[in-house]
Amino acid sequence: MNGHVFYRKMGHARPEVSHGEGIYLWDTNGKRYIDGSGGPLVVNVGHGRSEITAAMQEQAQKAAYVHATMFTSGALEQYAAEIAPLLPLPNARIYPLSSGSEVVEGAIKLARQIQMARGENGRYRIISRSQSYHGTTFGALAASGRVGMRTPYLPMMQDGIHIQHPYPYRHPASGAELAARLEEAILAAGPSSVAAFIAEPISGAGLGAIAPPDDYWPRLRNICDRYGVLLIADEVLVGMGRTGQWWGINHWNVQPDILVTAKGVAGGYFPTGFIAAKGEDVQLIHEKLGDFNHGGTFSHHAVGAAAALATLHIMQRENLVENAARVGAYLGQKLQHTFSEHPYVGDVRGRGLFWALELVQDWETKRPFPASKKLAPKLHKLAFEQGLIVYYSQGVADGKNGDLIMLGPPLITTEAQVDEMVGVLETAVTEEAFSG
Repeated sequence: MNGHVFYRKMGHARPEVSHGEGIYLWDTNGKRYIDGSGGPLVVNVGHGRSEITAAMQEQAQKAAYVHATMFTSGALEQYAAEIAPLLPLPNARIYPLSSGSEVVEGAIKLARQIQMARGENGRYRIISRSQSYHGTTFGALAASGRVGMRTPYLPMMQDGIHIQHPYPYRHPASGAELAARLEEAILAAGPSSVAAFIAEPISGAGLGAIAPPDDYWPRLRNICDRYGVLLIADEVLVGMGRTGQWWGINHWNVQPDILVTAKGVAGGYFPTGFIAAKGEDVQLIHEKLGDFNHGGTFSHHAVGAAAALATLHIMQRENLVENAARVGAYLGQKLQHTFSEHPYVGDVRGRGLFWALELVQDWETKRPFPASKKLAPKLHKLAFEQGLIVYYSQGVADGKNGDLIMLGPPLITTEAQVDEMVGVLETAVTEEAFSG
């Protein structure tokens, strides 16, 4: 390890990035890479968008930083006014923060305070799903079910309640059966103690682009209503057009009580995301509790709002949500055609411009490769060497074993670029890659 920076993944050197344009990146040696993972699923409008950097520069020149308890900004007020009608919440209010972990942490606190404002002071428990991933802060990690991320910290946190997740490939079940697990958990905990249920509408990194049965989300909504439990949609990864709808939850026409998003809000140009809530719930907190008991030094950031507003305008002007649906369908067809008969690709799944390959040793038994083989990192490395950046994950099958390769390119991607991307991936995912 050279230099004075240390990274999450410590076992390999990194090329130095030079610049990016569209869906491509170049390193300082001149090598070009296809950004097939969009960051991880962050870069939705592409690299090198001068209108975003110009908007950030203009706002930074006016006022780079003001504290949210003291000032608002025109960029923030305009962004909120323009994003609110796109949210699946009535009279939506947004609370901007800096990351997905932060907005999930804040949403959990918000759910608790909404319940308190309703006079339900005993409600504090959060229910989520096994194999889910909601972030790295302790509150978000307690809600997460992803074993590898949680295990070292279990003695240090108050853990949440986790129910079975949708997983049609390995555990076929109806939406009614899966939703019933939530009702069972609420009754076991005591309905008067449960504040909220949080889940990704379409599973993210932990399970890889799994969409549940069509009756699942409507049934969850009914159960939450029956027991006074708030429904939190975690759209950090699948929101902002990623799945071919503005929000993943829109695929089922379900209205959550709280929605959180982050990755694609400013396209990677500035670290920002937000909590969204119903106007009536925010007003109730104000009337009953006075203030929202939460904060963040860089919340409601004016430069972040300028970046988010410019990103939103690009998405609308270029019809990128519609492009994600159209080109995403083509990507799915291309992946199915290329890998559906591959001896080690057990499942090809996804929605919009978010797709995953689940890798297995045996088609019939669906037996995963052992984690010790480090297959997903190996394939990531092979693809990277050939100029394609993919996203990968391990532990999908049982929390430890099970490999995923994921694609989540920018929403500007064309069908010709999909052909290029899948061609490189096919070269990397060869039978030789699985040997050794």
